[in-house]
Amino acid sequence: MFNSEQQEFTKKASGSNSTPNSRLRKAQKDKKDEFYTQLTDIEKELQHYKNHFRDKVVYCNCDDPRVSNFYLYFAYNFKHLGLKKLITTCYQNKNPDLFTRNDSLEAVMIVKTGFRKGETIPRPEDDNLIYLEGDGDFRSEECIEILKQADIVVTNPPFSLFREYVAQLIKYDKKFLIIGNINAVTYKNFFPLIKANKVWIGPSIRSGDRTFAVPKHYPLKAATGWQDDNGNKFIKVKGVRWFTNLDHAQRHEEIILYKRYSPDKYPMYDKYAVINVNKTKEIPKDYDGVMGVPITFLDKYNPDQFEILGQANDSSWIDFECNTIISGRNIYRRVLIRKRQ
Repeated sequence: MFNSEQQEFTKKASGSNSTPNSRLRKAQKDKKDEFYTQLTDIEKELQHYKNHFRDKVVYCNCDDPRVSNFYLYFAYNFKHLGLKKLITTCYQNKNPDLFTRNDSLEAVMIVKTGFRKGETIPRPEDDNLIYLEGDGDFRSEECIEILKQADIVVTNPPFSLFREYVAQLIKYDKKFLIIGNINAVTYKNFFPLIKANKVWIGPSIRSGDRTFAVPKHYPLKAATGWQDDNGNKFIKVKGVRWFTNLDHAQRHEEIILYKRYSPDKYPMYDKYAVINVNKTKEIPKDYDGVMGVPITFLDKYNPDQFEILGQANDSSWIDFECNTIISGRNIYRRVLIRKRQ
């Protein structure tokens, strides 16, 4: 059974006048979703979760296994992690030379259950390649049936479909580790999961840009994209984070507080007994009231040390709507927190 927050999130995220396939195709046509994660970024994050994967079925449901670094990571670490099974599916990509251009007629799936006796390196010829009956859309009945078999989902889903993607994971009560944008924490249908400690941020990315490979037909901007000597294209994307419901040790590390509260350094919002804090490191150690902190506070959020009360400028999650206005000047969106006693 799902609680009211989960049901409401699922209902709102899936509500739309357009069909699922049309939204996916539009996102691909707009060239906003074809980002391929670097192996180094996957390795840096996955090192924090080794104990979660033993005897588990891992599903990468937005990945062409023949070019996906997610598949590469799990295939080469299959025995090291003690996996039971690895399943990878992609959206309409029969020809690997097209680098996931999504314009072929059939989607594919690869299932890996182990290696030949005495071997630890995967052989491509041993992969069980299956052509799916449908188009490989993660919301299709066929892919949902595969999802039901999985214990943990790990992938980089389409950013523009992030709400729908997470709603599906919550609906089917799956453990997951996925990539998204930090601004996702402000979504009305996603923030309740953060607040209720049902989803949190992974430890390996805290700030800065991240590099992603993109298809050769992807249009590049001079400030954020480039092409290597082999014609491979790359872009830098700001605000990238890992989102998960797999626990990790860094999530329980205390934030060291050294600042002291004073009314002149920590002004209150107009009309509300909530002080404004501009940086996580500036949270006062001697203040027990409600504080408005930047959304990047969630990078270091320790649920044993702080309680998330809600999101400023939004009355959906708290008993009052706290506008982040100081002396008539609006402050950027804040998360409302309080120290646990």
